[in-house]
Amino acid sequence: MGAGGFSAKSQILKPVKWSYAAKKTSPTTATIFIKASIDNGWHIYSQNLPSGGPIKTTISFVPTSSYKLTGKTREPKSITKYDDTFKMNVTYHEKVVIFQQNVVINTSKPIIKGTVSFMSCDKTQCLPEETIKFAIPI
Repeated sequence: MGAGGFSAKSQILKPVKWSYAAKKTSPTTATIFIKASIDNGWHIYSQNLPSGGPIKTTISFVPTSSYKLTGKTREPKSITKYDDTFKMNVTYHEKVVIFQQNVVINTSKPIIKGTVSFMSCDKTQCLPEETIKFAIPI
């Protein structure tokens, strides 16, 4: 490093790890699984939050003729608590959450592409919203 070099390294927090899977449920249907593994003490918010609060988790799929979404993206039961920061009840997930989306397959071996946008928080801070791209082969 230069004359005034320093060795301090800023820690990049990544408290949420995402993984993906697909399971065929018939020759023409499948379920997509989008899993968030969340570090202890951290959480991400539900897809179903009223406006005026934290940034909700949003899963978006790239439209294509190779598949069609059926129904809404489902999520398991979450935790709802009053949050002093937002002055409202907020709904969130801790540890592990698996979102599920059913699809109808119109071609052989489609690849489901999209993004997950989310905000992760702990008791003292919230990280900026992140958007992660995914591509899930069936």
